[in-house]
Parts: sequence; structure tokens; C-alpha cells
Amino acid sequence: MGRGDLSDAEWELIGPLLPSERGRWARPAGDNRRFLNGMLHVLRVGCPWRDMHERYGKWNSVYVRFRRWAGQGVWDALLQTLVDLGLTDDWQHMIDSTTVRGHVSAAGGKGGLVRRLLVDRRRRRKCRGHFPKPSGFTSKVHARCDNQGLPIGFILTGGEASDYTAADNLMALPLPKPKALLADKGYDGDRFRENLLMRGILPIIPPRSNRKAPVHPDYRRYKDHNRVERMFGKLKQQRRIATRYDKTVLSFESFLNLAASRLWLKSFVNAA
Repeated sequence: MGRGDLSDAEWELIGPLLPSERGRWARPAGDNRRFLNGMLHVLRVGCPWRDMHERYGKWNSVYVRFRRWAGQGVWDALLQTLVDLGLTDDWQHMIDSTTVRGHVSAAGGKGGLVRRLLVDRRRRRKCRGHFPKPSGFTSKVHARCDNQGLPIGFILTGGEASDYTAADNLMALPLPKPKALLADKGYDGDRFRENLLMRGILPIIPPRSNRKAPVHPDYRRYKDHNRVERMFGKLKQQRRIATRYDKTVLSFESFLNLAASRLWLKSFVNAA
């Protein structure tokens, strides 16, 4: 077993959740466990698919299965299933974001992240006859985690997007309602606070420095917000998350869900 491969306990949990594969033409289907370990290897070391270690089989076969499962929504469903099985700690949730720099190899794909995540200049409102200056070749991952710091949902935007713009979408994810929500001052806004209170969620958000009538939260409870920041640190230990090498949103989202699923698997095994 190579470094970073699934343990027997982890495979017992995730194996039944993956679709069964049939051989095509005269070729055997290949082992799901071996192929998944190959995907985790690429996720962890950030290498091109062609440089994947040969112990996992042919790189093209692993890549094709990864993309096929991504198109079928397997990675989204896998994370959602693990979240449902894990009985998330819904005492309080946390939201935050992190910026991911795009590698030069992430450019050039049709309908890729440059087109879909970065601001489309043709749709931007003109400001004094000129388009606003673009933010650069970056993406931003907005995440929501439970009270234990385990990821339960993601939203992708361009790197120039404000944290506040993704707040409503994060809270609209089909997840259990927490008792409280922890977020930094970037999410401080009257409308967002009112929406949370109307849903019975206590906002624990420090006020912006320019607020005329600041609303101070329970700062002792706000200390738990570091859990979402530590979650990003764990996700970015995977080089495919720390730097974006993928040309398309689908591939990057799939790697993100795969990395999050691995955190859930480790929590299950460690709790057993």
C-alpha cells in the first residue's frame, strides 16, 4: 500500500458507495479501489495525470473514470452521503473562504474556470466607460463546516468576489439548520443577519470597523471559528487544492469533494 492510499477500514466505508464498473469491449473494468487510490495520489501530490504512479494502472483509464464519475455526480453524492452518515454536529456551523491561485496549466480549456469562475468582462457593468480591473488568475472557495470543523458544502466563485456575495448560497445548501453561525466580519451585513434570525439561527459575527451601531457577539464562542480555518489548512495539504491545475470547474469541484470526503473518512475511522 502506497503512502496516502485508503486503509482497509476506509475502503469498507467508501467501497459500497461507488458505482460498479463493467468492462468495455474485451477489456476488464479494473479495480475501483486501485483506481481511487490513483485519484487520491494525483490529488495529494498535484502531479499531471500522465505522471501518476504506474502501480495504480494506466493513467488514462484512471483519468477517464474520474471524469466519468464527475459527470455523473458521483463525487457530489459521495460527500453528501458521508455527511448524512456522519450525523453532523449542528450546534453551530462556520463559513469562510480561501483563495486558490491558478497554475499556468489551468488556462486554455473550453468553458474552463477562466470563463466560468473569473468575472466575464462582457457581462460586467461599465464604470465611467471602462471595465473594472480584473482580479487575476485566481478562484475562491467558499466553504461551510460543522461544529467539528468537517466540510459540508462548497461554493466556487472568482477570486475577486466578496465573501458576502456567497453567504446566502452557502446557507441555502440542503443541510440541517444549526443553532448558530460563526463567520468573520466580512459577512457582517444587516440583511444577512436578519435572514439568519428569521430562520432561527443566531449570528455570531464581529461587526465591521465602520459600523455606526456595532452589534458585538459572544467573543468567547467566536473563538471556535478557527476550526473552519484549520479545515482549509487540511484541505490545502492536497496540492490539487492548494493550487488549481484543472482547466474546468467540474474537475476542480470533484477534487474538492474528494478531499473533503477523505477528511470525513478519517473522522469515521478515528472515531471507531
